[in-house]
Parts: sequence; C-alpha cells; structure tokens
Amino acid sequence: MVDNYLTYGQSKIGKKVFSLVGLPIPPRLKRATKSCDKLVDNIYLESHDSTSIVSHLLDEDDLVGATKEASHFGGLVFDATGIETIAETQSLYQFFHSHIKKLENCGKIVIIGVNPKRCEHSQQASVQRGLVGFTKALAKEVGRKGITANLVYTNHELDKTISSSLRFLLSYRSAYVNGQVITLTASNNQATQVTNWHKPLAGKVALVTGASRGIGASIAQVLARDGAKVIGLDIPQVKTELLRAMSAINGEAISVDITDSAAANIISSEIEKLTGSVDIIVHNAGITRDKMLKKMSESQWHQVMNVNVTSVENINSALLKNQRINAGGRIICVSSISGIAGNLGQTNYAMSKASVIGMIDSMAAPLSAKGITINAVAPGFIETKMTGSIPVLTRFFGRRMCALSQGGLPIDVAETIAFLATPQSQGISGNLVRVCGLNIMGA
Repeated sequence: MVDNYLTYGQSKIGKKVFSLVGLPIPPRLKRATKSCDKLVDNIYLESHDSTSIVSHLLDEDDLVGATKEASHFGGLVFDATGIETIAETQSLYQFFHSHIKKLENCGKIVIIGVNPKRCEHSQQASVQRGLVGFTKALAKEVGRKGITANLVYTNHELDKTISSSLRFLLSYRSAYVNGQVITLTASNNQATQVTNWHKPLAGKVALVTGASRGIGASIAQVLARDGAKVIGLDIPQVKTELLRAMSAINGEAISVDITDSAAANIISSEIEKLTGSVDIIVHNAGITRDKMLKKMSESQWHQVMNVNVTSVENINSALLKNQRINAGGRIICVSSISGIAGNLGQTNYAMSKASVIGMIDSMAAPLSAKGITINAVAPGFIETKMTGSIPVLTRFFGRRMCALSQGGLPIDVAETIAFLATPQSQGISGNLVRVCGLNIMGA
C-alpha cells in the first residue's frame, strides 16, 4: 500500500505545509540493502566510568572513525552498567545532552544497562530500571528524525553474546525497532562465534510457516539472504504461490494445513525427508476473524485459536519429541501489538497473540537446557494486504500512532527475526521485541 501522506510529507512543499499547520512529518527511513553486516558509520562509544565494557563488544574495525570531537555521528552507544545511584545518572544526561545534536538522521542510539533482577542492591536496581523510561522517552524525542533508541540489559559478566544485539541495533536492519528492551539471559551455553557476518546463517536450516506471501515470504527471503536453507510451509490452497516463493530462494516447500490433527507429525516426517532436522523455526502463520465479542461466532473464536496458538504448540511438541530441532536451535514466534495492548473487535486475536507471549515466557527456561532459545516479535502497523483492507481513516491513524509516524514494512519484521536467529544471539531467550516504530499502544 502507498502511504500518500508519507510521500507528500517528504516532498519540499509537503514539509512546508505540514510544518505550517503543525502536522507530523514522517522521516524517510534508511533500511539495509543486500548486505546484513554493515553498521552505521561513525559510532561513538562512551561509558559512565573507566571500566567500560563497550570496547570489547564489537570487532575493532567496527569502532574506527568515531571520536568525541567528530562533527557528526551515525551511532551513539552509552555503557550505563556502572551507574548505581540516581546521582550518577548525571553522566547519562551529560553524554546525550552534549552529543545528540550531532546524530545524523536515521542514526542509532544504544544504551547498555544491567538487568535489574541481577543488581546487587535496591538503589542500583531502581536506577537501572529507570533506563527503560529514559530510553523510551528519548526514542520519542528523536523519532521525528528517523533515529531509533534501544536498551540492552546484560548480566554482570559479559561475553560475545551481546555483539549480535549491538550489530543489529547499530545497523539499518533495525529501522522500525524503536524504544525496545533486549534482555540477555544467563546461560552456560556460549554462543557460536560468527566468522562471516555477511552470511551468519550459513549451514543452517529454517522452517517458516505462512511463507507463501507477505511477511512470511519476506522472512524466508531474508533468512536465505543470510545463508540459511529455507523450508517454507503453507496451506494447500496457496501451493502454487508457495512453490514460486521457495523456488526464488532455492528453498523447499511443505504444503499442509497446520490445523489438521495430523499436521505436526506430517511436518516432522517431511523435515526428516528433506533435511533431517532444522535449526530455526519461525511460527509466522496466523489469521484474524475480527468481530465484536457479542457478535463473534464460536467458529470465529476457535479458528483463530487453532491457527495462532494450538498449531504452534503442536508443531513445537512434535519437533522436540522427534528431535527435529538441533542443539542451539531457535524458535521464533510472531505475536502482535494487539496481544500487548488489545484492539477493538479482536478479543480472539488479542488473546491468541498474548498466549504466544505466555508461551515464550514459560518455555524459555526448559529449552535452555537443550541450548534452544525461544523469542517472539510483535509487529505493529505493517504495510501488507491485510492492513491495506483496513478503512482509510483507521489506516491513516494506525500509521501515525508511533514515534516514526509511519507504518513498517514486512522486511522490518524479517530483519528482526533474522537477528534473533543468528548463532550469536544465543544469550537472548524469552524476549518479546516489538517491531512497531514505538507505537503508543502497549508498554
């Protein structure tokens, strides 16, 4: 769908008109091109104290070219792990107060903090939790320039597991991820070192449900771009589209209705025939049957629950039982902003997507023993055929209800999933990452 407001607002005359009447001017977002390994230029890193961890987080080549005296920055990283009291937050204020005006349009901000649950005393936990409010407020201030601000919570002892988060958040792959908190989990399983960031998923096999079109097709394309062998899955009714989409990326196809009682075992058997096992599962397939609850039929309720929740549970159960998921595997679910904040006429859909969030919360710890992570992404307003069918006025406001004043694209969801799928993201599990431009709905 074409966003005429966005197109006009980015024109010379449009900017003048919008400024005159006080309308938000959506920025032109920069997104990654063919390569997934390039960071923004001129990243400047600073720490609250001299025991900075940031110099150990990225390869040396990534840090070249950013000095305090630079006239502009592509990215700003502040290590706040050493802040333990409110008085010490002055360094946080001074850093951004001094440097934020030098940040380029579509620049990247990353703040690094300590997981409040792992702090040593109450004062430290309080101030580290305060970083969430600071990050989200800052993200809203800078969003009008296409700048994103995100927070990464670490544990006291860091390893290279943080580098995948930094590489993602400091690149244009995270164009629509804004005001988010990524929490690294304590794990005895060290991340596999990535030697080729251009193809971080080389040698991996990924299963993507709902892969024939829209967000699913974009997920499949990005995972294949990053080196994965993709098995696309969709219902028999769209088999032709699925085969075409998989042929374009040299992938494989499984045509099955995931609500069928035998579907999970069929999928397990097909994976055994095709590749033996998988490293990545992306549960993207989902439906809506919107209706006010008082008018919603029992069939509309069950259809949504069966596709969006029950099928995910059944597929996970079968693949885990039959050992079709390799050690160090990734399970990534697609939730929704509706599952966080609810939405009018979507009691069924909102419950199903909130249930997905509950699923990752409950499964993260048990799966960690097998070295498998489970996470979810929650898209906001994404430009698809489905959102294109929304009434014009509702669609207009849906696009503007975020700090970036526009809808996201399917590739924004796909890039976030690819980030969670990389071997270096081993330290990320039980996380929900919103891909919504910092939508005003929800936390």
